Amino acid sequence: MTEIEIGRGKRGRRAYAFDDIAVVPSRRTRDPEEVSIAWQIDAYRFELPFLAAPMDSVVSPRTAVRIGEMGGVGVLNLEGLWTRYEDPEPLLAEITGLDEATATRRLQEIYSAPIREELIGRRIKEVRDSGVVTAAALSPQRTVQFSKAVVDAGVDLFVIRGTTVSAEHVSSAAEPLNLKQFIYELDVPVIVGGCATYTAALHLMRTGAAGVLVGFGGGAAHTTRSVLGIQVPMATAVADVAAARRDYLDESGGRYVHVIADGGVGLSGDLPKAIACGADAVMMGSPLARATDAPGRGYHWGMEAAHEVVPRGRRVNLGTVGTAEQILLGPSDSPDGSMNFFGALRRAMATTGYSELKEFQRVEVTVSR
Repeated sequence: MTEIEIGRGKRGRRAYAFDDIAVVPSRRTRDPEEVSIAWQIDAYRFELPFLAAPMDSVVSPRTAVRIGEMGGVGVLNLEGLWTRYEDPEPLLAEITGLDEATATRRLQEIYSAPIREELIGRRIKEVRDSGVVTAAALSPQRTVQFSKAVVDAGVDLFVIRGTTVSAEHVSSAAEPLNLKQFIYELDVPVIVGGCATYTAALHLMRTGAAGVLVGFGGGAAHTTRSVLGIQVPMATAVADVAAARRDYLDESGGRYVHVIADGGVGLSGDLPKAIACGADAVMMGSPLARATDAPGRGYHWGMEAAHEVVPRGRRVNLGTVGTAEQILLGPSDSPDGSMNFFGALRRAMATTGYSELKEFQRVEVTVSR
């Protein structure tokens, strides 16, 4: 692997974001209607290969149900407003009206309310009663404390999501989460992340996770690069983790772990690039935050924005472009890639001659800038 000299005492790899690459057409094309973009993880099959990010500006119990009905997975944030307050709607309205100078401080105050275990069960039940696949997320720090309530409520997919998650966390202050033991003892498939390197992904795969989330330090509402200096361009990160999946498949004797690109998919053209680099599915936040029916009403923020000591995100005004259905499935009345994400994926696959997602992972790409 070629490294670039940064200075006499430091070298680094050249890494690429989705903006830096492009998918190459092949000699064959096909009808978009003959393309399948279905995705299956464990026992669950979805018509759309995506999860909606567990962020209060994107997923509420109501939108989780709607996303499930459209063929995706809406992941509930179990550390957000819906598990801290009986009725968070007034607070959601307040957050959208905050001025820039006071937004972070007020978010910290709002999210300082305690998480209520009974609300975890109630919110999961709201989604589960609709008949769609129920997914919910906790951070590694809260997983041990609340995992029993999550499983007892009947969650189908358990997501452990943090800025960066490792299989080997060292702490002298508290007993860290033993991911391998936790996943082994759990009855439901677990998706865990983020990670951005081959080695970190391989270790997460060895814990028994059904899928790994790739990415940290990016996203429209994140400031991790500015605050911590940490970021890995997504095209390179996904390709590295896909290589870990291939090697773990051999090491484990055939156990396939799904690679989910979490971040960097801001426009519809980023979606086929993520699959081309080796992702099985994507996790999206900001595109859906721009839905007219999103909980954030066009504003977008994550839990990092409310961190009590080191905020690594901000509340941003993305505006609105259309309903969630238009953003995911179309039709689009805009040429900028902000709508009909999965229609665009289907057409990209048809233009390059591929009929299945796994086949499309082999498509040729170029470095375009």
